Amino acid sequence: MEKQAVQRAREAFLAGRSRPLEFRVQQLKSLQRMITDRQGEIATALKQDISRSQYDTPLFELIGLENEISLAVSKLAQWAAPRHVERNLLTISDQAYIQPEPLGVVLIIGAWNYPWALTLQPLVGAIAAGTPQRPPPPCIPIPPALCNLQLPPPLLLPTTELYPVVCGGVSETQELLRQRFDHVFYTGNSTVGKLVMEAAARHLTPVTLELGGKSPCYIDKDVDLRVACRRITWGKFVNCGQTCIAPDYILCEPSIQNRVVEGIRQTLLEFYGPDPKSSPDYGRIINQRHFNRVMTLLEGYTATVGGQSDASQRYIAPTVVKDVPPQARLMQEEIFGPLLPIVTVSDIDDAIHFLNEREKPLALYVFSSNKKVIKRMLAETTSGGVTVNDVIMHYTLNSLPFGGVGQSGTGRYHGKHTFDQFSHHRACLVKSLGMEEVNVVRYPPQNRQKARRVRLAMRTPLVDFSRKTYIWAVAATVFAFGLLVTLTAILLIAGGFNCTCWRLWQIWR
Repeated sequence: MEKQAVQRAREAFLAGRSRPLEFRVQQLKSLQRMITDRQGEIATALKQDISRSQYDTPLFELIGLENEISLAVSKLAQWAAPRHVERNLLTISDQAYIQPEPLGVVLIIGAWNYPWALTLQPLVGAIAAGTPQRPPPPCIPIPPALCNLQLPPPLLLPTTELYPVVCGGVSETQELLRQRFDHVFYTGNSTVGKLVMEAAARHLTPVTLELGGKSPCYIDKDVDLRVACRRITWGKFVNCGQTCIAPDYILCEPSIQNRVVEGIRQTLLEFYGPDPKSSPDYGRIINQRHFNRVMTLLEGYTATVGGQSDASQRYIAPTVVKDVPPQARLMQEEIFGPLLPIVTVSDIDDAIHFLNEREKPLALYVFSSNKKVIKRMLAETTSGGVTVNDVIMHYTLNSLPFGGVGQSGTGRYHGKHTFDQFSHHRACLVKSLGMEEVNVVRYPPQNRQKARRVRLAMRTPLVDFSRKTYIWAVAATVFAFGLLVTLTAILLIAGGFNCTCWRLWQIWR
């Protein structure tokens, strides 16, 4: 079935049915209507999968999707337009521009923790990323929460001939990866990411890998701990800790560790009450295998906060473990669950050294009121993204690219960045057959004089279009115009004054 789905998608691509810009806008609006009409069923499906609150689904998935679609609809014409570039003397009379065009048939592999956002957000950019020539039709293996909706295909995604849906897991994904695609977009863990990249390499297919890793959270001693603990607690334990950019562990000095623990304890009481298990706002682990994995990570440690569990409900209480050694198992792999270890460091230098010794994370969080500390963390570390004095919120801005670096992923998306990710930026130069005299300098036989001329002719750019130069050019133009007006006024006044004097002279005579 997977092979036939890919074949149908490629046939639709080659037929060029999606060429008109209006068609792509129509598809995006159709996707928007489906999301709006089915919000109740979407929330119910996610409640069944991970016991997510009905209020969290719009907050963490649907609002962002709606914003993404609205942006694509409003900016699509601008994104798809040719982007003119600077020319040199040899091409001064020609057209030089970059034309975004679709890569072709795209495979989007979604994830179960945020199935709508992580599957359909890339789809929005894939639908939008097409010039009138060749729009790309993605194939998508759908996570359980989407398949559980039991919607007829036309209601699940617009124009399913162009956007076929494959519901399934490992075997279906493996079969899809045997097929040839023009781009593969994968969201998940690094182990599967390596397999996806290996499969794509057989066809030299480019990939976008949105992976994860251990996203650190550094808390400086010079900070409002009450606010910091509230924001960290929210970001860590929402969706039962099953968020790729959740704070994975805390770094802080020993002098504030107990205050951090107490701040998180008080915040958990405020958010979920004395019994998080009975709170409608606290979720569950996705399945028994992941439940067992997370509980195994906790073995050998005494929880400072939480630690309770119930295998029958796949419930693990929000848990904090302090004084965790760097070599502990908790610190060797992404936790992806409601366990929050605290590792102590002596100072900012120790924290930076600790971070740089490890793989580059998908996100880095820094809490400090000291501008020097913030500046050092930004300058001396690296990560896919960074948020200062908050967590997760950089993901909500579609003006910022979202993606990893190194082991945490490759490529980026959100907003125009998704459009660019699914587009080939084609270099276009349309020359004239005239002005052949200009080209003589590049033809043989060559000599020293021709070499000097061709060096001058091929200097790029002929005109500097940088922002600084542009500002100076505008300022000079305004000054010149003002000078022209002033000189004209002077001449008019002088001319009028001379005429008046001549008439007075005639009368006197």
